[in-house]
Amino acid sequence: MRLLLASILLSSGALASAQEGGPAGAPVRPHEEAFRMIDAYFVSNLQESLGLSDEQFVRILPMVKRLQNDRRQFAQRRQRALQEMRKLLQSGSATAGRLDELLHELKTVESEQPSGIRRDLDAIDSVLTPVQQAKYRILELEVERKIRDVMAQMRGEGRPPGRGRPRGGEEPPRP
Repeated sequence: MRLLLASILLSSGALASAQEGGPAGAPVRPHEEAFRMIDAYFVSNLQESLGLSDEQFVRILPMVKRLQNDRRQFAQRRQRALQEMRKLLQSGSATAGRLDELLHELKTVESEQPSGIRRDLDAIDSVLTPVQQAKYRILELEVERKIRDVMAQMRGEGRPPGRGRPRGGEEPPRP
């Protein structure tokens, strides 16, 4: 699984540098391609990991895709607002009015996200047995952890547990 995730993320990086054309000549957005590949990996493991019947798999698939899409959209909206706030504050061009608008957007996302995600998870749970629901949550957790691990390794942050970077950001002294 680790090798597959690494190849997914590495290939998305290759897409970023290549800037190949997407549908109708649009440039490929590397994050979108990575998300599609991760979604495909998740879906390909869904039926076996949860022990789903074919009928359950067909019913749950659009619900899982909606959940993943909703999570991604909430995260993107939140990130856009935070990035704009940071840009304005760092440039010194922030106005109270614009910051108020951005804070309103941020608070809106933060209030909408839990109910939207809960709605999506409730729909998924309605198709699954309690054991399958537990397995679904564990599968999500494992995939998220592996993605974080692979991304940290790609950034050169892969260190053994308990051997993280010191608080000041400096490298630890070498023996």
